[in-house]
Amino acid sequence: MSSIAEQGAARRTPLTRDRVLQTALELADTSGIASLTIRRLAEHLGVEAMSLYYHVANKEAILDGVVDLVFREIEQVVGGFEVPESDAAWKASLRARILGARRVMLRHPWAPAVMDTRADLGLTQARYVDSVVGTLRSGGFSYDLVHHSMHALGSRMFGFTQELGDDNASSGGDLAQLAEHVPHLANMLAVVAHTDADSTLGWCDDQFEFEFGLDIVLDGLERAQRRDARD
Repeated sequence: MSSIAEQGAARRTPLTRDRVLQTALELADTSGIASLTIRRLAEHLGVEAMSLYYHVANKEAILDGVVDLVFREIEQVVGGFEVPESDAAWKASLRARILGARRVMLRHPWAPAVMDTRADLGLTQARYVDSVVGTLRSGGFSYDLVHHSMHALGSRMFGFTQELGDDNASSGGDLAQLAEHVPHLANMLAVVAHTDADSTLGWCDDQFEFEFGLDIVLDGLERAQRRDARD
C-alpha cells in the first residue's frame, strides 16, 4: 500500500486516463497481472475507486489500455510502424521488427496472456500488424501469400509463441512414470531443459527457441515468395 506521503502527492497530481493506465501497467509489471484490481489501482493512485470510473469504464477497459501501452512501447523500440514501398531486405527488416516486439514482451511477461483475452485488436496493435503486412508487401509478397504468412507466423509476429503451459511440462519426478507409455517424449524431456527464467514467456519459449522457430518461418516465407514471383 502507498505511504501517506505518496498518497498525498498522488492526490495533488490530476487524475487522467493516461495516468491511470500507466499506473496499471507499472502495477502489473511489479506485482503481476493478478494484482491489477480496481481497488489496488486506486490505492496506488491515492484516490477512491469510484474516481477511476470517470476515466476508464471498467477493468476490461484497463486491460485494453495496458495492452495498447505495450504496443506503443513496441512502436518506440522498432522506430515506428512506417515501412518503405519496396524493401529487398524485407526478411531482415521483419526479423528486427519481431525481435524488437519480443524485447518489449519480455519486459511485460504478463502481456501475452492478457492479449489472448482481448476480443478485438486495439488501434496501436492493429497498426503493428499493418506494419508486418506492409513489410511483407514491400518484399514483393502478394496479398494471398501475406495472408498465408500471417497464419504461419501466428503469435510469433508479436514476439512470443503460444506453447504448452508450465503445468503441462513434466518434471524430472514424472519421467519414470512417463517413460513406459511415452518413451520418446520422456527421453526428450530428460535431455532438454529451459532454465533461463529472464528470457522466457512460457515453457519452451526461451530466446534460442524463439529465434530458431522465427528463422525457419522466415526462410520458408522467402522460398514461398520466390516461387510466387516465378509463377
